[in-house]
Amino acid sequence: MADQNRKTRLLRFGLIVLALLVVALILRNIAISWAPARDQYPVQGISVDASHGNIIWHVAGATGVDFAYVRATYGAEDRDPTFAVNIKGASDAGIRYGAMHEYTLCRLATDQATNFVTTVPRGDNMLPPAIRLAFDNGCNDRPGRALVLSELNTFLNQVEGHSNKPAIIVVSKEFEEDYAISSAINRTFWLEGNFFPPDYATKPWVMWRASDMRRISGIDGPVNWNVVRP
Repeated sequence: MADQNRKTRLLRFGLIVLALLVVALILRNIAISWAPARDQYPVQGISVDASHGNIIWHVAGATGVDFAYVRATYGAEDRDPTFAVNIKGASDAGIRYGAMHEYTLCRLATDQATNFVTTVPRGDNMLPPAIRLAFDNGCNDRPGRALVLSELNTFLNQVEGHSNKPAIIVVSKEFEEDYAISSAINRTFWLEGNFFPPDYATKPWVMWRASDMRRISGIDGPVNWNVVRP
C-alpha cells in the first residue's frame, strides 16, 4: 500500500511539472510573438545592434517593421561594427532608420559627441538621433544631477547641430528615477517597459519600447520592439 501511495504521489508530481512546463511554453510563445495592437499604435519598429547578427532587412520589413533605430556608437570610442551595413540594409528595404548612441556617465560629453558625429552621416532622410540613458555595469561613476544635466546638454547641442534635428531621449526607469531627466530637458522621450505602457517620466512618452522579447523573421534572437504614440 505504501509503495502504491508513493507511486501515486510521484505520478501526480510528474503531471504537475509537465503542466507547468506546458504553461511556461505557451506563455513564452505568447511573449515572443506579442506586439501592441496596430489599431492603437499604427507605427511600429525595432532597435538593433551588432548582437542581432546579419539582419535580412527585406524579410524584417515584411513582418511589419515601419522604422528601425540602429546603434551607432557607445561612449567616446566604441562604434557598432554593423552600423553602416544596417542602415544601408534598412534603406534598401524601404524602412525608415535612425542612429542611436549609448551614453555613459564615465566619459566627457564632448568626446562622446565627437564619436557620434564622426560615425553617423548627415542625412535629411534619417530619423532624429536617439540618445539612450541607462546605467552601465562597467561604469560606477554616478556624478550629481547638475553635472549630468550640464554634460548632457553639451552632448545634445553638438549632436543636434550635426543632425539638424532635435534628439529623442531614451531613458531607463532607473536612470530617470535617479536624475529626473524628463523634468529638466525639453525633448521627446522614449520610455521602456515590457507589455504595459510606462509612466515613470514627468512628460508623456512619444515612443515606447513595448517588448525586448519579440522574435521576427529576418533577425536572430529577440529584438526590441517599439511603437510610436499616435
